[in-house]
Amino acid sequence: MSDNHVARATVQVPASAEAVWDTLVDPDATWMMGAQVRSTYVVGVPITFHGEWDGKPFEDHGEILEVDRPRRLRYTHWSPLSGQPDVPENYHHLSFTFEEHDGSTQVTLEQDGNGSAEEAEHATANWEQVLGALRDAVAPDAGAGRAT
Repeated sequence: MSDNHVARATVQVPASAEAVWDTLVDPDATWMMGAQVRSTYVVGVPITFHGEWDGKPFEDHGEILEVDRPRRLRYTHWSPLSGQPDVPENYHHLSFTFEEHDGSTQVTLEQDGNGSAEEAEHATANWEQVLGALRDAVAPDAGAGRAT
C-alpha cells in the first residue's frame, strides 16, 4: 500500500467535542457501519471492530497510536476483507480530529495507506456515510446536514 492516497471526510456536529468524543468511543454505539468497536483508548493497546458486511461476519483490528481527548484520536486498522496479508504495510492509519467552535464540532477523518486514487475515493465515500452516522448518533435532529 502507498501512503500517497489519503481519504478525507468532514462533518459538522451540533454538539461539544466532548459529546462527540464520548459517542465515538462508546462501546455500545453502532455508528461505525453497525460494527462494535472495542478499546480502552490508551496508546499501544488494541482496537477491534466486530460486525457483519454483506452478510458475512468480520473482525478488523489495529492499535491505538494517539489519544488527545477531545481533540485527536489516531489508530491503525486492518481488515481481512481487504484480501491483503495481516502485515504492518497493509494497515491504514486513521486520524479523527475535532475542532469545536461555538458549541459545534467539526470532525475530520483522514485515512492513509490507500493503494490508489480510486481506493481513496471509495474510502472517502464510506467515511462520509460513517461520519453522518456519528453525527446522527450524537445529535439525532441534525440529520438534515450532510457530511462533506
